[in-house]
Amino acid sequence: MWDFDFPRAVGLMVRTFPYLVFRIVVYGGIAVAYVVVTGFGAGIGYGLGWFGGPDSQAGFAFWGGLIGFGLTATAIYLLREYLLYTVKAGHIAVLVELMDDKDLPDGQGQVAYGAKVVKERFVQSSALFGLDQLVKGVIRAISGFVESIASVLPIPGLNGLVSLFRAFMKVAVGFVDEVILAHAIRTRSDNAWASAREALVLYGQNYQLMLKNAAFIALFTYIIAILVFLFMLAPAAGLVYLMPGSWSAGGLVFAIIFAWAVKAAVLEPLAITLMMQVFFKVTAGQTPNPEWDAKLSQMSDKFVEIKDKAFSGAAGSPAPGAPAE
Repeated sequence: MWDFDFPRAVGLMVRTFPYLVFRIVVYGGIAVAYVVVTGFGAGIGYGLGWFGGPDSQAGFAFWGGLIGFGLTATAIYLLREYLLYTVKAGHIAVLVELMDDKDLPDGQGQVAYGAKVVKERFVQSSALFGLDQLVKGVIRAISGFVESIASVLPIPGLNGLVSLFRAFMKVAVGFVDEVILAHAIRTRSDNAWASAREALVLYGQNYQLMLKNAAFIALFTYIIAILVFLFMLAPAAGLVYLMPGSWSAGGLVFAIIFAWAVKAAVLEPLAITLMMQVFFKVTAGQTPNPEWDAKLSQMSDKFVEIKDKAFSGAAGSPAPGAPAE
């Protein structure tokens, strides 16, 4: 029924344990940063509120905590390029090798090896991030194409289902862009843009199977994330209790952050591994269909941009035969 091997995917996660630890440290550190900076801001606000009297301290603490939370969120947003380049893409590079039953070089850690492979394919983090953003745009165009098909079917009450489908597919396709990057790494192409173009066409011509599997994997991932959220409510509420002032909603916010950290560190790489299995299995032996290439060119300006960069040999990966800087 499904095109992935769940036990093997879990086994691959175990084999990439060093990278899982790295991800836990990174995303766990982000979660801790949210708590610490928010608490620090609330403390400063509580102290400043003293000048306005006891009745003002709770309000000042709330706004101080909110500012601390916002500053942390801004910092994480600015670091998103680094997270993709160092954490996510590096892990994908290691998973690609292990999925193809290849051994990693002796004497080199997984994190170092993953970073080396990514740098060979994408000299600068901005190049990988730019490609990833374009790929996401093309994936959204394919999802929109599926939605347009469903919306014109003469089935009573389908509009509500289409709206639900649209919301769910935004979640389901969240893992697909990294699968496209996995194809670029796996093919060891000297032109990452051309490799991404090929992968997108292969994805488009197999969109039904890809979306079916993506929907199930997304559902599984978010059910586990919700369970983690519920489990984290109690300790998160305890942290809020230690903060000065009125932060009654803080327990809910921190529980969401902790659940997000677990999802990003453990559940996301598992979901991506499952999607990689699906993509490699479904597209094995296939060549890109020119009709789908033309269809994607009509659907998405971002796909056209990827094609232009592929044909022009735009910067983003080293030129053929050139060493990574």
